[in-house]
Amino acid sequence: MPIALLALTISAYAIGTTEFVIVGLLPTLAADLAVSLPSAGLLVSLYALGVAVGAPVLTALTGKIPRKMLMLGLMALFTIGNLVAWQAPGYESLVVARLLTGLAHGVFFSIASTIAASLVPKEKAASAIAIVFTGLTVALVTGVPLGTFIGQQFGWRTTFLAVSGLGIIAFLGTLMFVPKNVAHSRPATFRQQLGVFAQPRLLLIYAMTAVGYGGTFTAFTFLAPILEQVTGFSTHAVGGVLLAYGVSVAIGNLWGGKLADRHGPIPALKLIFLLLAVVLFVLTFTAGNRWLMLATVLAWGGVAFGNVPGLQVYVVNQAQRFAPEAVDVASGLNIAAFNIGIAIGAWGGGVIVAEIGLIHTAWIGAIVVLVALGLTVWAGKLDQRDREEEADINATPLAVC
Repeated sequence: MPIALLALTISAYAIGTTEFVIVGLLPTLAADLAVSLPSAGLLVSLYALGVAVGAPVLTALTGKIPRKMLMLGLMALFTIGNLVAWQAPGYESLVVARLLTGLAHGVFFSIASTIAASLVPKEKAASAIAIVFTGLTVALVTGVPLGTFIGQQFGWRTTFLAVSGLGIIAFLGTLMFVPKNVAHSRPATFRQQLGVFAQPRLLLIYAMTAVGYGGTFTAFTFLAPILEQVTGFSTHAVGGVLLAYGVSVAIGNLWGGKLADRHGPIPALKLIFLLLAVVLFVLTFTAGNRWLMLATVLAWGGVAFGNVPGLQVYVVNQAQRFAPEAVDVASGLNIAAFNIGIAIGAWGGGVIVAEIGLIHTAWIGAIVVLVALGLTVWAGKLDQRDREEEADINATPLAVC
């Protein structure tokens, strides 16, 4: 694998830390800012909205900028956003900081996915994307537990200062390792960009992504409060559980990439969505026991992000078929779909917490994931229909002869 993937992974690690560390800090933030848990959970939703806006809009607007220069600019914006969060005096200013950081996040992953796929042979594209997204999962293994610990010991603002340091390291890694001549497809015109929305097959993938992650984040946003208030873990023990969760996610992410390479995106996605729904449903009943909850959290981590490589390689493949002039934009829209799902899931989870209680986020999330499974089965049937039609067309001249 090219060393440029290492630079992308370092940046993904920094971005993943700032995105997910808020989950471990949720009870601390709520107490310090004197807001409710659902209000604190909106910091997850609003960050995701920043990503959703930044991914398609800024990806399109920056289409002519050389990839390396763009990556350096994104990591600079990321660092500034976290410094603003460090100095945020209250809830409203923290919201602004999260939105700013989310803008950088959205463009980074839409571009990083296509760069990673371009650096390796086609048959290794899913694994290359998985390596980049491993930065997110390693952030869950080390960055989130460490950031949670720092926030609990020294205040949540110190966590964002530390993440700013990660941003500087990522900037230097990009400067050193990402080549100047990275493959750069011709920027899509505005008409071509809008054309992506006219492709039902791409819209179906975005729906799969948004619904799948909406179900996941309905429960994941409130994992720390569930561990403390339902399972009975101490505040300090939550960091250890998040560490175990992150290790499991790292393994599951690589497994998901290999599964998509070996069997194709759709079979891999069907299996992972099914397992995810089962785990979330089971969590509803195991949350009251520490050991059973720990086992469930480990299983959850193994499938929670394993569908990322499959979804990204699938949208790139379909974009090459239905919108070949706007592959970057199509990829960016899938990143937006991820985060629209996160935003709606986190918001919906907050409503569930306020109305019926923390634990109900799990089984309701499972139902939402089953909807994503249904959409994936539908996508697979459409692909099969296309293959059969192509086979009939190819066979027709032979029949005439």
